[in-house]
Amino acid sequence: MVSPCKIGSPAGHTDDASGPETASDAAVVEASVPIPAETEALVQDQTSASVLKPSPVTASALTSVPASTGASTGALSADSQPRSVSPSAPASLPVPPSAPSSLSASKALLFSAACGLAVANIYYAQPLLDALASEFGVAPAAVGLVVTVTQICYALGLLLLVPLGDLLNRRRLIVVQMLLSAGALLIVGTAPSALVLLAGLAAVGLLAVVTQVLVAYASTLASSAERGSVVGVVQSGIVIGILLARTFAGTLTDLAGWRSVYLTSALLMFVTGAALYRILPDVHHTKTELSYPRLLRSVFALFIEERLLRIRAVLAFLIFTVFSTLWTALVLPLSAPPLSLSHTAVGAFGLAGAAGALAAARAGRLADRGLGQRTTGLALVLLLASWGFIGFTPHSLAAAVIGVILLDLAVQAVHVTNQSLIFTVRPEARSRLTAGYMIFYSLGSATGAIASTSLYAIGGWNGVCLFGAAVSGLALLFWAVTRGRGPE
Repeated sequence: MVSPCKIGSPAGHTDDASGPETASDAAVVEASVPIPAETEALVQDQTSASVLKPSPVTASALTSVPASTGASTGALSADSQPRSVSPSAPASLPVPPSAPSSLSASKALLFSAACGLAVANIYYAQPLLDALASEFGVAPAAVGLVVTVTQICYALGLLLLVPLGDLLNRRRLIVVQMLLSAGALLIVGTAPSALVLLAGLAAVGLLAVVTQVLVAYASTLASSAERGSVVGVVQSGIVIGILLARTFAGTLTDLAGWRSVYLTSALLMFVTGAALYRILPDVHHTKTELSYPRLLRSVFALFIEERLLRIRAVLAFLIFTVFSTLWTALVLPLSAPPLSLSHTAVGAFGLAGAAGALAAARAGRLADRGLGQRTTGLALVLLLASWGFIGFTPHSLAAAVIGVILLDLAVQAVHVTNQSLIFTVRPEARSRLTAGYMIFYSLGSATGAIASTSLYAIGGWNGVCLFGAAVSGLALLFWAVTRGRGPE
């Protein structure tokens, strides 16, 4: 007798267990398939077994797949099954397209590095606010508008561009956005006026959402058992890129002026886009059948339907309001007397923040183990406590460093946990889930940027710290009230 031939998804495909692209529950089709004469001869040469005789293919062997497995990638679809089977002719069984196995460590690091380079573009301006205000004649109290415009356009990009990851080829979408970002950075680096500068930064913010397309793509490539870990690695690259952007921008500004920051970044984005085109796997994924307008409307529908998304989006708004409050205003007391630090020294504070972000990378693994709520609560307590140290910044750089580490550790831990949890809600809509969630991230960042510089002009550093502590306390209270009202 002929051994059954098992046809299904590749063994390495272990994407989300609940999504349409899963392989863990794929049906196995067993059929008796004729063996060609050449194969029979080869078997006879290699074994002493008796000659194998082909068995005819029966129609029932091909149609015994349960209907419930039709959504699985490994199952044969109705369109791909033969309409008729001739007992005298060999069956031509369709083989499903190969799918990726779990994301390798090297590719996860590549995603992380690309995300870090891309997201850094919207944060270069923060340690350069005094230099920009001086060159373009902008009042110090209003210079936070530079960051706010970038973040608002980033929010628009999240709504308009990120959902395209569920509609278009993600590999091409990522590469095109990287190359367009290089062009926008070139405009900023050569801006002759404040108006052109703001227009260029608006385009930079709009296109920087490529980071979220990369995050959604990485989560699709990862298996369900390691999705939190992969998201943690990629998100670490994003937060480190945000923080090291200050070090990079401050050092280059002292060496060659602020324009060199954006011109260098334009070159890096072009090179990275070309590298991603060659390295990114072009993996097939189930694309939505929605039109683009309906795709955008579905982002808002997800908020109505998914309570977990609403809760985690509000937390994102609050923690990134706090994050932006610190990092937008920090340059002002550090560069003013009595500290009077250089741009390089101010940017070096990003190294302290990066240490905190790296320490929080494990948060995704804790979420995988079902400890997302505990991780969130502990991180929010640390976020509130960090302002006790940050308040001493004008008098103690050591206290400032401790506060920065604690704040970035807390923000990164909550952020990674948030995304690890929401990616389990609708596997087929991860780009739209990311877009909806990150809109609140961006709105929080814009709120913190404009509020911190305005409060600094009114109440000094103490006013900024009181605002940051108040929002941190509100985030902790919100988490305490919403936890336990349904499973997460």
